[in-house]
Amino acid sequence: MYWRYLTRAARRCSVHTTSSRTVGWWDHVAPAAKDPINGVTEAFLADPSPFKINLGVGAYRDDKGRPVVLQCVREAEAKIAGSEFLESISASVSTKMVEESVKLVYGKDSDVVKEGRSAGVQALSGTGACRLFAEFQRRFHPESHIYFPDPTWSNHHNIWRDAQIPERTYHYYDPDSKSLDFAALMDDIKNAPDSSFFLFHPSAHNPTGVDPTEEQWREISYQFKVKGHFPFFDMAYQGFASGDLDKDAQAIRIFLEDEHLIGCAQSYAKSMGLYGHRVGCLSILCVDSKQAAAIRSQIQQIARAMYGSPPVHGILLVETILSDPNLKSLWIDEVKIMADRIQRKRTTLRQNLEKLGSSLNWEHITNQLGMFCFSGLTPYQVDRLAKEFHIYMTQDGRISMAGVTTGNVNYLANAIHEVTRSEQETAKILCSISV
Repeated sequence: MYWRYLTRAARRCSVHTTSSRTVGWWDHVAPAAKDPINGVTEAFLADPSPFKINLGVGAYRDDKGRPVVLQCVREAEAKIAGSEFLESISASVSTKMVEESVKLVYGKDSDVVKEGRSAGVQALSGTGACRLFAEFQRRFHPESHIYFPDPTWSNHHNIWRDAQIPERTYHYYDPDSKSLDFAALMDDIKNAPDSSFFLFHPSAHNPTGVDPTEEQWREISYQFKVKGHFPFFDMAYQGFASGDLDKDAQAIRIFLEDEHLIGCAQSYAKSMGLYGHRVGCLSILCVDSKQAAAIRSQIQQIARAMYGSPPVHGILLVETILSDPNLKSLWIDEVKIMADRIQRKRTTLRQNLEKLGSSLNWEHITNQLGMFCFSGLTPYQVDRLAKEFHIYMTQDGRISMAGVTTGNVNYLANAIHEVTRSEQETAKILCSISV
């Protein structure tokens, strides 16, 4: 009995000791840095002011500042009603969605489509498509780097970092002229090691809204052939730059004409208003259909380990819209309407600033394209907008033009005019000195 007592006591002591040791498993974990975009939304939601404006979110809003459900989506919802009983996405539906997505990027009559040379898979929106490709790059080119434009979407850094792909940057935006620094960009392409991976935004560059011209894209494509670089395109805003889906895919099709092998991430979060459904596509061009099958199997294996299969509902919506001629035509019209509203708000914001007598040059507001305006505001001015005027945007001065409405554009212009007064005075002094 005595020995049983000692054994039980020892066990209790062991449990207590083990429990004490495990208390500290996660004590060393510090809070992660706030995402710059999510942080803007959190600050906006916490502000009780009735005048507050959220210019951080990269999703479309109507002229009342409300999220939009497109009519094509409503009609697709009605068509697929009752099909959610599927336990997981069927191969036929996912294949059809991928096929239609590939046509959007490379053209419905392109040889890539006819010859089956695209290895495509459905993905968890554009973020998921980028993450799949980053992991694919790590597995099959483990010594490679990825070149990002400076600046780029902040989450690109997180995605390739977590795939353990070292990053480098190439010159892209000139803050002085608020335009493309094309000469420096070309120098970086030429000076990069042969066979490097580069990420491009084919249209509506995030965050700057600055895109190369057609001729500049052709020069970039030519230099890529010389250097043997691999172009990866992140297409999150097809249609939002010009209102024309084909025109916004022009950069990719130039590279296709020049017979590059290409990678492309697509998202329907913005163009179809399906942000919460996480619908996207990753496609990689291959030399033939046999290689495409091999690469597709590898990407599918990566996806299987990451998340199994994607949510069925959003994929059914996209597949229904893209494969139905009437719904697709309606969608194209609605994309044009959204792009046109954003462009009108660019014009109005610029006009209001000029009417206020601002001595600064605001031409870049209307020269830039797509969802975002890279305003040129400093972090200090951005902080003032938040504290004094309840206007929220990322610290780099990126304005989501979808958040600008008829009801708030005057207030926004007056606030920007106020926080840039000191800069205007400096500009006047410099102008008088030069005269």
